[in-house]
Amino acid sequence: MKIKTGDNVIVISGDDTGKKGKVLKAMPKTHQVIVDGVNVHKKHIKPSQANPKGEIKEINSPIDVSKVALVDPKSGKATKVGYKLQGDKKVRFAKSSGVIIK
Repeated sequence: MKIKTGDNVIVISGDDTGKKGKVLKAMPKTHQVIVDGVNVHKKHIKPSQANPKGEIKEINSPIDVSKVALVDPKSGKATKVGYKLQGDKKVRFAKSSGVIIK
């Protein structure tokens, strides 16, 4: 999976198309990511002794990694991710501009 935690991504399909956000959690086994402010659902919390009033929380739900693309640091548009060797290290780079990511 080429998208990692902390990356800035843009949603390329679905209800939230065009929204940008930071990846809060990447789940490679299920091919999903949780992006801040994308795919937000409301969860009703039942009243309890610790929380006598109850509440409605907004939760970021996971979306499939195929629906997001990395944001190019140079242009701010969606780009594909490539890998190349730099010295002895394998680094990620934006294919549209060639800028190294992290």
